[in-house]
Amino acid sequence: MSKRLLMLEKMTQGGSKDPFHWYALALEYAGMDRHEDALATFNALRAMDPTYVPMYLMCGTMLVKAGRVDEGRAWLSDGIGAARSKGDQHALSELQQALAGAGGAED
Repeated sequence: MSKRLLMLEKMTQGGSKDPFHWYALALEYAGMDRHEDALATFNALRAMDPTYVPMYLMCGTMLVKAGRVDEGRAWLSDGIGAARSKGDQHALSELQQALAGAGGAED
């Protein structure tokens, strides 16, 4: 196990409410092909802070790459709504491109 993974697990299990800690942990899991752990971490982050836009792109693309296309599209679509709500045009564009690449409509 990497030191980075251990550090992130310790921070999140210790009750960190910093969305970046949760996001970084999910990305670490995804990078290790631990998709279920990554998804559980993204879901925990989403419950804590549904306005954290970067998670939608990363979780959606991870799920699409893992062959879970419908779930991935749902995350990307939800991210489009979150990005619009925040007025984040850059994230909105990335999410729309990812959704189109996953065979979904450009919402």
